[in-house]
Parts: sequence; C-alpha cells; structure tokens
Amino acid sequence: MPATVKPLTDTQIRNTKATSKDITLYDGYGLNLLVRTSGTKSWQLRYLHPLTKKRKKMSLGSYPALSLAQARKKRMAVQELLANGIDPIEDDAEHKAAMLAEDKHTFGAIALAWFKVKRTSVSEDYAQDIMRSLELHLLPYIGKQPITKLTPPSLIEVLRPLEAKGTLETLRRVVQRMNEIFTFAINTGVITSNPAQRIATAFTAPSPSHQPTIKPEALPEFMRRLREAQIRRETRALIEFQLHTMTRPGEAAGAKWDEFDFEQKLWTIPAERMKAKRAHVVPLSAHVVDILNFMQSVSLGSPFVFPSIKDKMRPMNSQTANQAIKRMGYTKQLVSHGLRSIASTTLNEQGFAPDVIEACLAHLDKNQVRRAYNRATYLEQRTKVMQWWSDYIDTCLTGVTKQAGYRTLKLA
Repeated sequence: MPATVKPLTDTQIRNTKATSKDITLYDGYGLNLLVRTSGTKSWQLRYLHPLTKKRKKMSLGSYPALSLAQARKKRMAVQELLANGIDPIEDDAEHKAAMLAEDKHTFGAIALAWFKVKRTSVSEDYAQDIMRSLELHLLPYIGKQPITKLTPPSLIEVLRPLEAKGTLETLRRVVQRMNEIFTFAINTGVITSNPAQRIATAFTAPSPSHQPTIKPEALPEFMRRLREAQIRRETRALIEFQLHTMTRPGEAAGAKWDEFDFEQKLWTIPAERMKAKRAHVVPLSAHVVDILNFMQSVSLGSPFVFPSIKDKMRPMNSQTANQAIKRMGYTKQLVSHGLRSIASTTLNEQGFAPDVIEACLAHLDKNQVRRAYNRATYLEQRTKVMQWWSDYIDTCLTGVTKQAGYRTLKLA
C-alpha cells in the first residue's frame, strides 16, 4: 500500500457527509468507500484479473450494514482467491448459482445462468449494473420460486413498487432484463412461454428521454466558455477530442496510443470498448492530430492518451468531461454524451448523407447487408465529414477556419 494512503477509521467514515459530487475514501489495497451525493455509502474493491491483468471493480456491500472491519475481511478473502488464480466476481456468480441450484429451475438459478452468458457481451460496468438490478428488484422476491410457476400477475405485483416510486426508467430496464431471462429459459428448454412478454403494458410508460444537449447555434458560446474555463488543459483537450471525434465519453476517455495510426490518420477503437461490440474506425482531422500531439507532450510514459492525474497507468474517468461541463455552467442543459447530438444535428442540417452521419456516430445499421456495405465504402466520405466538422468547430471558436496549431490549450 502506498505510504500516502492512510487506513480509514470508523470516525472518519461516519463524519464524511454527502456533497454535490461523489466522494471516494481510500483504505488501501484496492478497498474504497464511495459516498454518493444521495448520502449512501458503499464499499468497492478494485483489483487485477488474475489471468488477463485487466483492472476490475466489484461491489462488496453498503455501509454501515457492512462495517469497516467486515469490508477488510472481504478484501482479505478476495486476495486469497486472487492468489489462487480465481476471479472473485466470477467466483461470486458461481457461488450464487450453486446456492440457488437446489432447484436448478428456480428463477434465480436461470437468471444467473443467463447473466453468465450476458456478461460476455457487455462491459464490466454494465454487467455490474445488471447484477445490481437483479439483486435489488427481482432475486429477493422471486429468486427461489420455480420459474415454471411464475405468472404475469405475480410478476406485475413484484414490480408495482417501482412504478409507485416513479422510477419508470428503472422499471423499463428491469422488465427488459426479465424478458431476456425468460427468453433464455425458453431457448434452454426450461419453459415453453414467456410470462413477462406483455407485462410492460400494465405499467405507466416512461417519458422518452434524451441526453441533454444544446442547439448548434449555441456551440460558439460553449466553445468560448470552454476556452475560458478554469479547468486542467488535459480535461479541456479531452472535451475537444470527444467533440471533434463524435465519440462517446468512455470511448474518448479510454483512448490508448496503440489504437492510433498516425501515418494513415486513423483511430481504431477495439470492439470491447464499443457499445455495439464492433470495432470502429475514426478518421483523424488535422485538428484532432493537433490535440494528440499536445497530449503526447503531457502523457509521457502512459499507454493512455488522457491519463488519470492520480495514476498515469489508468485513463481519466469517463465522467471527467461531464463534471467540467457542469463547472462551465451547463448543469442541466448539456452532458458530454450530448456533444454527439450537436454533431448529428449540425451535419444533418448541412445536408450530409444520413448514412454517412450514422457511420460517423458508430450507430449500428439493423440491416446486416447494408451494414457490411457501409463499413466498406464510407471511410473516404467520413474522412471529409470529420474534417468539415472540425473546421466548423474551429470557426465557432475563432470566426475563421484554422488550418494548423492547437492554440486553445495554450490559454490555460
């Protein structure tokens, strides 16, 4: 454990109050306590997968239900598993499945069998989100019930509390996952019909929600605020990089140097970092190359383009850009994911081909034949679109198109 990390005390934990942003308290050896803005406190443990050596994070429980001493005992147990080459998250899922396997056809056993398959196609953070929703909203109520005995009325009864609380988007996601579990049970021969297939119609539908964004005509004001904001140069670079490349927050923040081909001026984001689990090639505009040249001078020794200020071997948090945008005064009007919408709206208004725009945004075409065609033919067109978009952004900032030099970072 680094000398700068002092073990936590119960007094320190009790006295830490919620603020306007999440707080992380460090106990050392990967054990952290996350204090959310809502006031809830939850234990997290970070570790390296014993085989892949990838960084992973697991939830241990909430405080004070799980005390500091108990959290440390769990950390020791995890360290023993890791020493034996066992991943604790995978071991935990297998243990839960074994606990429920007394009747192998309980909803819980089927749900966990489905989860083991599902997690291979999603990110680790998303997999943990799925497991939390199962543990909170389904397993305590129907986990031990035979899946063959569940009926639409019994499922609706379990989910009514979510509707009563007004958490309709959470309800929608839980119903969606429930349907996937029952479909899995059908495909594995456990049941012949899905009792959750039409239960969504029994609940109030959530209002359509979109990522908060601004109109294209407000982009010059955004660029002015970004230039004048009291934020780190690296954070400003990340925001501009995400804006220019039209990528999602996690894709931009997690960019690695070995993903870039500077000769071909291409950035290939590997499938495992993409939402649709398909590799995405981003043509690099001259402006993006300028940003990368700047970051090469400040990220020395890091595999990441935008390294964390605390540890250069890790990337910036995907929420870093969001927090900076809030400090710029965009508390509700804009989030970093909404930068993609600005690009989409602008390009559509300018008359660019919709299919090319969708390809720039890495939206997956549902038509597989057309999808293959698009991947083969749109790179040249996207290269021109990406340079036009960068020129447009620069015009919003300066009033004239800049052909070289990354001046905005030098203002900080």
